[in-house]
Amino acid sequence: MSGLQFVKGLASGALPLNTIAQTLGYDVVEAESGRVAITLDPTGAHLNPWGTVHGGLTAVLLDSCMGLAIQSMLERGVGSTTLEFKISLVRAITLETGQIRAEGRVLNCGRRVGTAEGRVTDTMGQLLAHGTTTCLIFRANVCCTRYRARAALRTSRTPHGRPALRLRAGTRSKCRVSTWPSRPAAV
Repeated sequence: MSGLQFVKGLASGALPLNTIAQTLGYDVVEAESGRVAITLDPTGAHLNPWGTVHGGLTAVLLDSCMGLAIQSMLERGVGSTTLEFKISLVRAITLETGQIRAEGRVLNCGRRVGTAEGRVTDTMGQLLAHGTTTCLIFRANVCCTRYRARAALRTSRTPHGRPALRLRAGTRSKCRVSTWPSRPAAV
């Protein structure tokens, strides 16, 4: 499926949200080519010791909406991952803030790099935080994609909401080529 079909599947509920979305309680509510919106109702579980929503939660929301906005522009067999992102927290978010909305929009999407911007607002449209991201765009491994139909693989989601193939316990891949760089051997 294309990136847009994938993100629209998350928004419609046809596809399950990733585990970080389930853990933090946010939901993908809108998806179109180059734009994705996420909402969250802050709870006591999101608060830092000072009684405001932890800045890390805002970072996750921005990283997710901007990354999914870039994913919505990609064709089948193409993925992306965050290279870097920057956020600015403008106003404190508290339980009294109510529902917050993070919206990501693509600025540029090329063959190897995509950039996007995001905004977090309250229900009144007041800016709470904003950010930008740069994502690496890559082709999925053709060998593993072909092998997927025959192997005992399961689909999971990365923290950025993108599909990730993982072997089920007790199975081995016949694929010798990897999309990801190999890790150095332990010394």
